[in-house]
Amino acid sequence: MASPKTKKSPMAKNALPPGRRDGSNAKPRPRPARSRPLYSPAEVHEIFRRFSVQRPEPKGELEHVNAFTLLVAVVLSAQATDAGVNKATRALFKVADTPQKMLALGEAKVGDYIRTIGLWRNKAKNVIALSKALIDEHGGEVPDDRDQLVRLPGVGRKTANVVLNMAFGQHTMAVDTHILRIGNRLGLAPGKTPEQVEQGLLKIIPEEYMRHAHHWLILHGRYVCKARKPDCPACVIADLCKAAEKTSEIPAPLVPIAPLAESVAVEAQ
Repeated sequence: MASPKTKKSPMAKNALPPGRRDGSNAKPRPRPARSRPLYSPAEVHEIFRRFSVQRPEPKGELEHVNAFTLLVAVVLSAQATDAGVNKATRALFKVADTPQKMLALGEAKVGDYIRTIGLWRNKAKNVIALSKALIDEHGGEVPDDRDQLVRLPGVGRKTANVVLNMAFGQHTMAVDTHILRIGNRLGLAPGKTPEQVEQGLLKIIPEEYMRHAHHWLILHGRYVCKARKPDCPACVIADLCKAAEKTSEIPAPLVPIAPLAESVAVEAQ
């Protein structure tokens, strides 16, 4: 008598092959892109060591006289150049360098001073509103706390990070368009959003370099690793860089360079 044939267990009606979402025509789900840095801790340390030699004391290019005027300048710098903001605020800060003086000046007069800056009407409104909030809620002082700063009119996370770093010496990373580009182009801290890049950089930058790290990256992005065409022959980390676009493996000479203000003064003589 022939032994009965073993029946193959048919796949359950609702069971799907691994990776399938629905039906036989569905494609496997793509794996999320990895957002890990392309550099070892030693390479990251060397990158920032070179930046520290090149610019021992980097300075932000927005002109200000205290924490309040810094806050106002950064708020005004959204979708505007630092040079354009400085041109408008030099006269403004001479007459209004405190929240009390700015509030007394009024929205219309603030608008007259900053009329050359993009979105000046809305920015004048925010400057007056944040001045009033500082007086009413903080005794006229700029708070040294991110959560309190971002509650102020016109102040976002990037603005708060700039103020915390420059005015209070906190180890923050203010991600602007330059740092967002560099984080992804170089593979230092890949991310789709400024906050993702910020968190990635905070994880890898050595503590000893965090005080000036965001200035080094901004200045590198503004003057060397430019958006349209990186100036690789002028790059002090060309040999370490893993960007696909780079055109040189030879780093530029590692020498201190004068701050921008000093360079302009020398050229004018």
